[in-house]
Amino acid sequence: MGVVSYDSEITTPIPPAKMFKAAVLDADNLIPKVLPQAIKSVEVLEGDGGPGTVKLITFGEGSQYKTMKQKVEALDKENFTYCYSIIEGDMLGTTFEKISNEVKITTSPEGGSVCKNTSKYFTIGEVEITEEKIKAGKEKASEMFKAIEAHLLANPDAY
Repeated sequence: MGVVSYDSEITTPIPPAKMFKAAVLDADNLIPKVLPQAIKSVEVLEGDGGPGTVKLITFGEGSQYKTMKQKVEALDKENFTYCYSIIEGDMLGTTFEKISNEVKITTSPEGGSVCKNTSKYFTIGEVEITEEKIKAGKEKASEMFKAIEAHLLANPDAY
């Protein structure tokens, strides 16, 4: 098994507490509303939202994937950090054992926030992950983050 890791960073004018609440704590409800073509639904299969919680994500009509299961590894509401792993689903294919993500939202110098994400791809055997695949993953994450940002800017009283 190999591990391929990459980091990404996105800035937003939204304050960290508000962005964390929308993008992490209420993501199961919000993302299907703001990006229904990407995520159709999120169902908690076990747990209360904290570490150990397992969720079934059903992708939208436009996705090349059908479903995936995510497991919450860590959740720190005071420090705005969230760790989860994709543990099942057709996006893993025969290439990945799991994909782990660590998200941390911090205050930016301009007063908004910076969302830092570290993704680790745990491969089955020796598999080469192309820069193109990594770029595609970063673009999808950025698209979701920007959709949440747009929703919060359009609805300033939300959260």
